[in-house]
Amino acid sequence: MNEKEQLVLQTIKKNPFLSQQEMAETLNISRPTLANIISGLIKKGEIIGRAYVLPEKNSIFAIGGANVDRKFHINGHVQYGTSNPSTVTESVGGVARNIAENLGRFGNEVKLITLLGQDQGAKFIEKESNAFMNLDYVEVLPDLKTGSYSAVIDSNGELTLAMADMSIYDYLMPTILKKHEAILSNAKCIIIDLNCPKETVMYLKDLASLRGIPIALIPVSAPKIKNMPDDLIGVTYFICNRDEAEAYLNIRILTDYDYSNAVKMLLEKGARNVILTLGEQGAMVGNVDGVFYLEVQKINDVVDVTGAGDAFVGGFLHGVLNEEPFMSAVKFGQYNATKTLQSDRTVRQTITGEELNNWRNN
Repeated sequence: MNEKEQLVLQTIKKNPFLSQQEMAETLNISRPTLANIISGLIKKGEIIGRAYVLPEKNSIFAIGGANVDRKFHINGHVQYGTSNPSTVTESVGGVARNIAENLGRFGNEVKLITLLGQDQGAKFIEKESNAFMNLDYVEVLPDLKTGSYSAVIDSNGELTLAMADMSIYDYLMPTILKKHEAILSNAKCIIIDLNCPKETVMYLKDLASLRGIPIALIPVSAPKIKNMPDDLIGVTYFICNRDEAEAYLNIRILTDYDYSNAVKMLLEKGARNVILTLGEQGAMVGNVDGVFYLEVQKINDVVDVTGAGDAFVGGFLHGVLNEEPFMSAVKFGQYNATKTLQSDRTVRQTITGEELNNWRNN
């Protein structure tokens, strides 16, 4: 495509419902010139017909957080109330973005919808992400700061304290998503993290249910449960940890029975498939076939726990979206999380497109 064709295509992606006159005025070109460009794009298969429907059926949409992660690795034991000697690393993160990178590295076509500021953090995220996902639908809000996450990691690789500045996502409202509704309606899968406001989660849940699109809902953390919908009707995959399940269901989970009962309660709220992750203890999963416990491989050489949960989601969704049976896909998610625990990166660099096939054959 030439430069003008690319510009027209980007305008259509942002708002497929613009008239040709509105689009011509937006781009400062004549309407006949625009009509010729659109005709050329139709012939090339870049858009479909007069309604400018874009061929996006193979795209996974990840919607939510994209942050700059700073990790402080403590040298020795953590001492509160004083300065701790540490080394600092900086990388890109955010639940939706991390899941998108996992899926992109596995070879899926992924599009990220998030909000960024107009700052160095945004440039860093774009530079580190665009090889693995499409960033055409990212919105820039110049007056706000890009999201950030700072974690303190002890000498055993365990998270001691984390601090997050995610206020920019308060502006990720349905009005932003509605501009892309035609494209979202053709998605292969929609992934939502709870950095999105509750109104946005509800909007996407209803859209996916109406269009028959698989949707995965990822809570992010217990404090973000405030953004959960009142029910899970229409949610294809609900993936949470114990703290998040306790916060949503308003219960305590202490025993094996409690874990099983929590999964049943989440299914009763309408979710078709529930995965309650238990860290090194494995996972409790449930759907119409029942509730089951899955062990996980024990490892001793944990390097960093950051990103392991996102790796699980990425591996699991890669499995189910590539025709892996549900229980087997959960195990592949556990495999990807385990490999990530042994990496010093939030998303491990060794992921390949052939990994699922190689794992199946082992």
